[in-house]
Amino acid sequence: MFSAKESVLRVASVPASHVYVRHLSHPGGLDPVVRLNDPVPTDGRKVPGGWWPPLMLERGWVGAHRDEFEVFHLHFGFDAVTADDLVDVVEQLRKYDKPLIYTVHDLRNPHHPDPSAHRRQQDILVSAAHTLITLTEGAARAVHRRWGRPAHVLPHPHVLASPWIARDRAPSSEFVVGVHVKSLRANMDPLAILDTLTQTVSELPKAFLQIDVHDEIFDPDSHWFAPETGRAFLDYGGHDRARVKVHPYFTDTQLWDYLASLTVSVLPYRFGSHSGWLEACHDLGTGVIAPGCGFYGEQRPCELFDLDEDRFDPESLRRAVTAMHRRWSAGVPAPRASWAARRRERVDLSLSHSQLYREAVA
Repeated sequence: MFSAKESVLRVASVPASHVYVRHLSHPGGLDPVVRLNDPVPTDGRKVPGGWWPPLMLERGWVGAHRDEFEVFHLHFGFDAVTADDLVDVVEQLRKYDKPLIYTVHDLRNPHHPDPSAHRRQQDILVSAAHTLITLTEGAARAVHRRWGRPAHVLPHPHVLASPWIARDRAPSSEFVVGVHVKSLRANMDPLAILDTLTQTVSELPKAFLQIDVHDEIFDPDSHWFAPETGRAFLDYGGHDRARVKVHPYFTDTQLWDYLASLTVSVLPYRFGSHSGWLEACHDLGTGVIAPGCGFYGEQRPCELFDLDEDRFDPESLRRAVTAMHRRWSAGVPAPRASWAARRRERVDLSLSHSQLYREAVA
């Protein structure tokens, strides 16, 4: 518990407004940590997907704002800058004696088909960080194997607000398997699994496949323009047990309603580490079938199937869907977070982070 005698710790967090970072704070506001707001570009710069490059990583920002924070905590967003930019940030932090905390969310960037740039950036950050954090024991072992450094393991906090987590799921007479291909980021390979899913649901009573696609893959002016792949998705709409929906990005409310409408969400990732999508499903009681790559199975309870950059085992996906359908038919709900558990977890996260910040400053 935060004592009034404790001094406030100011943290330059990259980013600060992301839901993961916001939910590291104490839910009751009993927290000695104040995270600076994300600086907003005045020139309208944005990266694909709507996020702006983090200004705290620009050359000169640390020096110009060094009196405004005690700790610099980097989560993600550094793929918007170069490795040389990160070297400059690290040197500035050393110059002004500001400790760097780095949370290793992704050992492999899900947006990069080639891992070399991300690896080079992480080499810079891991070697310079006073403290490393990651989300699962498996990721911590991978960090130690690659860099020989320990990482504190702290779980991903809840994604949804408490009313959503506490809300009862609406009853459904359908077993809905959802695949949201979003805008086809680099680690996604939905076409590899859709034939297997279509065939599997056609063999299961009351089972349907729902495929959602962002409309920007049909927009010639979009960074994500991929019309041939988009047409391949639309072809699945001809199956009796498959539905294809093309739409703009969901609002948060639309996304939570969508996830809550699914019985199970399948993650078609060839590579990756952790998933906020999985956490949102856990908040809502939507089952997840995740690939064996990464550390999704350690993050939250889910079914796993064999998918990575080198292989896909259709039978493993068929078994996972069938197992979840069997439990659904028997009335067994998917694992779900309670708000009480999520709140306790968040309190623990706030205490753990404030302690790590104080140790780094000391």
